[in-house]
Amino acid sequence: MGTWCHGVGAQCETRTVSLAGPSLSLRPSQGVSLGDPVTLRCHLPHMAAWVWLYHEEGRSYNKGKKKEQDAAAFFFVSTLREHAGRYRCQYRVSESAELSVESDPVELVLTDLRYPPCRISLHPEQHVGTGTNVTISCWNKDYGATFLLHKDGSSDPIQRQESSGGGTATFTLFGVTPADSGIYRCSYRPWHYAFMSSPLGHSVMLEVTPTPAPPGAELVSCGNLVVAVVRGCAYPQNAEVVKFQMSL
Repeated sequence: MGTWCHGVGAQCETRTVSLAGPSLSLRPSQGVSLGDPVTLRCHLPHMAAWVWLYHEEGRSYNKGKKKEQDAAAFFFVSTLREHAGRYRCQYRVSESAELSVESDPVELVLTDLRYPPCRISLHPEQHVGTGTNVTISCWNKDYGATFLLHKDGSSDPIQRQESSGGGTATFTLFGVTPADSGIYRCSYRPWHYAFMSSPLGHSVMLEVTPTPAPPGAELVSCGNLVVAVVRGCAYPQNAEVVKFQMSL
């Protein structure tokens, strides 16, 4: 059994729930601007007669299905501001009152090109050695907002932070490695419109160069610890052992 209450002030009802939940996908999954088309697809583990798509603010959409289909698609031909938000889907099998559990949520974030892109700076600039702490600062025109740090090639933001006042956020990459090299940008989401986003702003490039071992050192790996043995005199007791922890 389960109780559903969709939307503020909505009536609640008790339904029998015993079916496995569906999964919900969004296409395109990112970079959607106001006015762009979007498809939300509910993938079903069982053939279903009806499928519901729920918006967290209480709006719902339903669709009857043909038995041979294993998914139901919901289309927004031209997205509007009210389409932004968090969605879930649910289904009912044919000739039954049983409902599935709801899917995990997906978020539809819409880019509003009217928001000016934020600026970005990097310290230290560009070329740094392995293990350096790098600071990336982003700022806008003092909008109260949540800032997001993006790295080219990553599908999701790698960090997020509330503005610290003055429309600024500061991100720190601790102990960088060559894997952190790349192009970084920022976007922001106004506090009162959590699923509306600015376009990606200006970019900075970070290049991390590997730090070489001391001359004559022999690197010996032991789990996640690397031991650099610097050969001194011929006598083992005169050898100097330097240890350092690898970043995981």
